[in-house]
Amino acid sequence: MTNQESVNCPDCDAPPNFNRRDFVRVLGGSAVAVGVVPLVAGTSAAAPPTPKSAAETTVKKLYDSLNEKQKGVICFPYGHKLQHRLSANWRITKVKIGDDFYSNEQRELIDRIIRGVTSEDGYDKLKLQMKADQPGGIKSYAIAIFGEPGSGKFQWELTGRHLTLRADGDSDKNMAFGGPLAYGHGVGNPKRNLFHYQTKKTNEVFEALDPKQRKQALLKKAPRENQVSLQGKAGKFPGIAVADLSKDQQELFESAIKVILAVYRKEDVDDALAILKQGGGMDILLLAFYQQGDLQSDKVWDIWRVEGPTFVWHFRGAPHVHAYINIGLKQKKT
Repeated sequence: MTNQESVNCPDCDAPPNFNRRDFVRVLGGSAVAVGVVPLVAGTSAAAPPTPKSAAETTVKKLYDSLNEKQKGVICFPYGHKLQHRLSANWRITKVKIGDDFYSNEQRELIDRIIRGVTSEDGYDKLKLQMKADQPGGIKSYAIAIFGEPGSGKFQWELTGRHLTLRADGDSDKNMAFGGPLAYGHGVGNPKRNLFHYQTKKTNEVFEALDPKQRKQALLKKAPRENQVSLQGKAGKFPGIAVADLSKDQQELFESAIKVILAVYRKEDVDDALAILKQGGGMDILLLAFYQQGDLQSDKVWDIWRVEGPTFVWHFRGAPHVHAYINIGLKQKKT
């Protein structure tokens, strides 16, 4: 699942559709979760999700509630090509969550799965993002189930405008989150974008760099936003190595990683950090900022990228946010 089919979002100019009071409430909560994500993986407290995790048991309940007609539309074999596609804007199946195709009880189960794969703050933030970016909010998104929950490998996946979420009970032990994720928000004004706080946090690292380090970290043109295949140890990565940062700078970098991971449930974060550790740890990651897309010409760099052999996080904040996460051990080609 490292060579992903990727496409760009074709309709990113839809007007926002959310209540400012909700926006302020959720955005104000972004800082609350900063300290809750552990940065040391591989301890007894770190554990990946399992088929018995909250989200995964709800996936099985949803699967068991489906009739044969529903299964024929949204269920596929594990490893199906749809499971390997990554985009900032697409529906994985033709039916929407809000369609009469689903019962109210099934829609409630879907909402519980979303809550299960996110942190409390992340759930609020992503529900608001869906409401903001797509008329109908979550009802305009789509899901699919790959494999049979409770009987071998499986994965539940949600896709739609600016969002991909997965739950797989660690069916693929080489991939964090069950595979690559996407998120974003279709508002260009940084003051109103739900994820601009992540750019502000990573730019704290840039501000802490000395002139020589800034020259190494700041590049002119970013790679394509969906260029997030894992390269393994043989890869070549842009920017400045975390290993070359001072202790204080490394602490700022780790703090930034905490912030951007805090949207997701602890089990997935633990798994991601364990994979990162197995692949060489944070020291072998590189951090790059890009001059293109400086939204307000304020040198708060709106496009940035963290990458290493087992880790890619590409954040395109201009003209609005499209972000992609891919964390996993590179598969051998067969």
